Amino acid sequence: MSQEQNIDSARRALDDIAPGHYFWEDLPMGFKYRTSSRTITEADIVSFAALTGDMNRAHVDDEAARSGPFGQRIAHGLLVVSYMAGLNTRTIINQLLEPSMLALLGTECRFLKPTFADDTITVDIEVVEARPSSKPDRGVVKFRRSAVNQRGEVVVECMVSMLFKRREAV
Repeated sequence: MSQEQNIDSARRALDDIAPGHYFWEDLPMGFKYRTSSRTITEADIVSFAALTGDMNRAHVDDEAARSGPFGQRIAHGLLVVSYMAGLNTRTIINQLLEPSMLALLGTECRFLKPTFADDTITVDIEVVEARPSSKPDRGVVKFRRSAVNQRGEVVVECMVSMLFKRREAV
């Protein structure tokens, strides 16, 4: 299926919810979608350590990591969270909703299992809450984002709150 066909398919899925409108009101509780996958490489881990200055031995020292609880070096949790965000922004659903997105309000994450070099993650996303904000032209949506590795294990789960335009504001 071509990218154009994928976009048309996503638009039809959203049109089933709210034809022609992609605002706060159009994200029903329980709405789910999935991202493409990304393999986390050794180079990703080393680059993230250098970029952030996070040189924790669990991420950069083979010998120390071998004697640690996971038996090998692990990816930074925030590296995985960053890739979760990036994978989401590349989804067709996100691209169709993006014009009504106003702000990221907060992110709370739990790190459930380690992520290693050469693990491949996909992100499952679900709308778990939608409420009006204190301003009548805006609404808040809370998404559950779950990073799932190639073994089907949820490695990171984040609750992400976003501020959206409401249809009446347009």
